[in-house]
Amino acid sequence: MKQYLDLVRHIKDNGVRKSDRTGTGTLSIFGYQMRFDLSEGFPLVTTKKVHLKSIIHELIWFIQGDTNIRYLVKNGVNIWNDWPFQNWLRETKQEQNFPTYSKAWREEMAQFVIRIKEDDAFSQKYGDLGPVYGRQWRNFEGVDQLAGVVSDIQKNPDSRRLIVSAWNPRDIPVMTKSGLPPCHTLFQFYVAEGRLSCQLYQRSADVFLGVPFNIASYALLMLMIAQVTGLQPGDFVHTFGDAHLYVNHLEQVEKQLSRVPRPMPNMAVNSSVTSLFNFTYEDFKLENYEPCPAIPAPVAV
Repeated sequence: MKQYLDLVRHIKDNGVRKSDRTGTGTLSIFGYQMRFDLSEGFPLVTTKKVHLKSIIHELIWFIQGDTNIRYLVKNGVNIWNDWPFQNWLRETKQEQNFPTYSKAWREEMAQFVIRIKEDDAFSQKYGDLGPVYGRQWRNFEGVDQLAGVVSDIQKNPDSRRLIVSAWNPRDIPVMTKSGLPPCHTLFQFYVAEGRLSCQLYQRSADVFLGVPFNIASYALLMLMIAQVTGLQPGDFVHTFGDAHLYVNHLEQVEKQLSRVPRPMPNMAVNSSVTSLFNFTYEDFKLENYEPCPAIPAPVAV
């Protein structure tokens, strides 16, 4: 994963100080690209342990068109909880009582998650993020983009229109309910010599926390679509707009950069699955992943 560490180092050394929506502050660059050949292994960061369970369940959640965190929290995935929790605090006028990441905030968050799991009405009202990724992938103004692109890859693999977009301008104001209009905004597939490649354009990237997830998620999506279309996996190309390190992650960044990358693992996919929409968590097995220990860092909400 030298490509990823090179990006982190480039931002640390060359990024400019910028303010941001969260008030945290960033070191930022504009415009960068990485390329990963999936024939060389599965691109999961090894200089810190990455929570693959969250990546797989989140991707299945996207593919199913779901936008409510209930599926995620029922499967022990908490990566989307902060935004609806903060929204609930605001709507119920409790935000001042629970300073972000304080002990009281964490305790109240735990109760919020329990209610999302157990209370249907509460989950429906406060667990839904609005028309974010899953909705746009599966129902963009009535168009199932994901099903369409799989069909197009099979029928017309030389097409230059193998695109899925999460950026729906009409829905952007509604997506502020989650606090986060789509960061990974558009992806395009390319077929050549029996290999399927994918390029992602990401408008905004939290490089320390988010990007390792994004790399693995789109690499996994590539493997899934390659399998169901009878192709071999090719290159994942990751293109960035604003790529940044939050200033409260710089200590963790230094720790990660001091580590030596380890060999990339492999991802085994259940070969009996023939539809993109039939994959389950149990259909994936990561092999030979021996990462360095995790490096915790706060999410900027």
